Amino acid sequence: MTSSPWILVAAGVVVMVVLLVVALDSVRGRRTLPAAGPPDPVMSLPQVPATPGGTGTAGHAPGSPTGRVVPGLSPRSTVLPARPTPAAPAVSPRGVTRPVPAPPPPAPRSAVTGRYGVANVFDGGFIGEVLLVNTARTPQGWTVRVAYPGGRLVTAWVVGMEQGVFSFADGVFTYRSGVDLAAGASVPVRFHVERVGTRPLGCAVDGTACVA
Repeated sequence: MTSSPWILVAAGVVVMVVLLVVALDSVRGRRTLPAAGPPDPVMSLPQVPATPGGTGTAGHAPGSPTGRVVPGLSPRSTVLPARPTPAAPAVSPRGVTRPVPAPPPPAPRSAVTGRYGVANVFDGGFIGEVLLVNTARTPQGWTVRVAYPGGRLVTAWVVGMEQGVFSFADGVFTYRSGVDLAAGASVPVRFHVERVGTRPLGCAVDGTACVA
């Protein structure tokens, strides 16, 4: 060993290094951790009001009394129901004129006029008469109608002219000409009626009222 002193020196160096490493490890283990700082502030979230009909309790607005809702801060929904829109009235386009129906033309007046009268009165009946006059410039046919409700027609005839066809139904006496009446000519139509007064309910020639 005396001949090799460097071996002892090397061994001493190794021992010192080992001791130094052990000492450093112990010192590191003894270090205390730094104290934890204050916790981060917790962010507060706004309270969500309970929906109508739910199980939660709606919160009150800041500064409002308990149990009352401040206008404008109500937790209830502020959506208003849509109002029905009234239907717009129908407007006709400008400049469009609706045609106005023309009134029906008046019924043409018969060219053959009639005048009612009574030719004879007797017990139980009378002889009525309608005097016909053709005012046209051409021969005209004609139809006489006289109403006697409740009466009874015995017979009828045309004086001085070819006979036509007559009838009595539902109290109305009707006589149709057999031949046309000449222009400007006149002729009486007579009829025997019973069980009724001499004044008829109505008298007309071709739809035109007779003259009394």
